[in-house]
Amino acid sequence: MGEAKRRQGSGASSSPRKRSSKPVIYVGLLIIVVAVVAALYQLTQPPTPDSDSLPQVSEDTPPFPAELDRFGIAVGPEDADVVVREFADYQCPACARFAEASQKLKEQYVESGQVRFVFFDLPLPQHTHSVKAAMAARCAGDQDQYWAMHDRLFAEQTRWETSDNPGEMFSGYASDIGLDTRRFDRCLESDLHREAIEDSRQVAMQLKIASTPTVLVDNIPLNRPHWGQLSAVVERELGED
Repeated sequence: MGEAKRRQGSGASSSPRKRSSKPVIYVGLLIIVVAVVAALYQLTQPPTPDSDSLPQVSEDTPPFPAELDRFGIAVGPEDADVVVREFADYQCPACARFAEASQKLKEQYVESGQVRFVFFDLPLPQHTHSVKAAMAARCAGDQDQYWAMHDRLFAEQTRWETSDNPGEMFSGYASDIGLDTRRFDRCLESDLHREAIEDSRQVAMQLKIASTPTVLVDNIPLNRPHWGQLSAVVERELGED
């Protein structure tokens, strides 16, 4: 009996085997993964100064009332081409994240004289230690170390915000940055700067600013306060001046 007859006799099928669909599935998954990675890359790239996605205001938008800057803490030349203003709460987590961007701003634009930076205290009622922290920064400012304490408060936010006695921790920070701690402690305990902090908060209320951080480049509010958008808007405004 020939081989063909034997296959027929045994009932063996001569039809080809069905191909596996797994390679097609793997290729499809790979395409999806590549597309997702490409989309994430595009989303995470910092905008360019000429990007249409950057926030803008209409030409008839009034300028920021510069006379109110006296209620904030400023660094940089008064005649700088661009002024960046931040309304923030030392106990606000988003403000702590933005603090890195404000440090870069001071290093790259303020120190070169291109930008003036003004920080306004906007302590929120739900944050029990925010006023005390704002006073700690201003007490350090009495010894010319406002920004050192400002940066330290944001860097250590998750530690002091849960403390029963944040003033003691603030005194430790004052010692670390070389302040006269007895003078600092007297300032902190006397609430010396409470009125100034309240004045700053009133500026925010006058301007109908209620959330932190609120960041304005001249009179342009950022809708995504982070370094990429901040630096791009600053560059655009510097280029237009």
